[in-house]
Amino acid sequence: MHGLYLLWWVQERAIPASIVAAILAAGDLAIVAFELPTGWFADRFGHRLSLIVGSCLQVAGMLLCWLGQGIPELLAASVLVALGDGFRSGADEALLYRSCVALNREADFQRIAARTRAVQISAMVGLVISGGIIVKAWGFGTGWLAETLLCATGLVLACSMVEPPVAAVLSEPHTPPSGRAAAADGIVALTALILPLALLGGLASATSFLAQTAGGRDPQSVTMLVAAITLAEAAGSVMAVRMPPSGVRTQIILASLGLSAVIAAAMWPVAFFTVVVALAFLSGVAHPLRAGALQRLAADTMRARAASIASACDKACATIALLVAGTWRRR
Repeated sequence: MHGLYLLWWVQERAIPASIVAAILAAGDLAIVAFELPTGWFADRFGHRLSLIVGSCLQVAGMLLCWLGQGIPELLAASVLVALGDGFRSGADEALLYRSCVALNREADFQRIAARTRAVQISAMVGLVISGGIIVKAWGFGTGWLAETLLCATGLVLACSMVEPPVAAVLSEPHTPPSGRAAAADGIVALTALILPLALLGGLASATSFLAQTAGGRDPQSVTMLVAAITLAEAAGSVMAVRMPPSGVRTQIILASLGLSAVIAAAMWPVAFFTVVVALAFLSGVAHPLRAGALQRLAADTMRARAASIASACDKACATIALLVAGTWRRR
């Protein structure tokens, strides 16, 4: 049902499009606010438990989206979905990394994370298309049922996972030193590692928005553009599977390449759509590389929070970039 929420609430529930858009945008911003406390919950009470709670909230949010009738239900559903995303964000990467360490396969984390991200992004394209086909053939009710069952499947998978023993993880060689000076250095290193991709993602979001809202584009061309952008990001993650572990330097290089591409597009507008796809590709490469570097940098009691902070920065930069792009487009 991704991409069909607006049609459902506007056409089937007769809620003004402006209100629906505002509530959905508020839900996206709420994820940023939820990231840090839910990351703390995951580190404190278990990453598996956080995934289970997030999946439960996701199922409840989907049911409320489906069965809700008015603005209060839409608002509650938006908050539940945002909270569910917050509980899962960061906990998934932390659980995967700790599992790799416990199995003496720490070096495989980046490869597994990159492959998983590539499959996830590619599958999203198929799910979006399938959702449209299901709704057209059998109606919105069947679409929402399928969406809810997918979320319930995620809950079953979360319940089947196992939290690695703490002792097995604490013995891993990358555990950072403690102390105030080390903590300050860790914050600086964390910031330097997070910001390049956050800025690159902001550029990708802004240029994608401008490309999709360019004058004279029909629904078919926009669909093809979105598919190309999505597949380019998946291709970037596939490339990251074969790359060695890296750190801040690689992130800065990738962000610099993205900025250079935007400058080139400003100088040669004919290359704009190529640059949009290239930015998606660079983002796809950078995400798994940063995930691996973050987990190697973070203490075992901070793994979910580190990933959650990175996700919050990504969303904040993307939101700001979209606002700037929207203002520029109106002018």
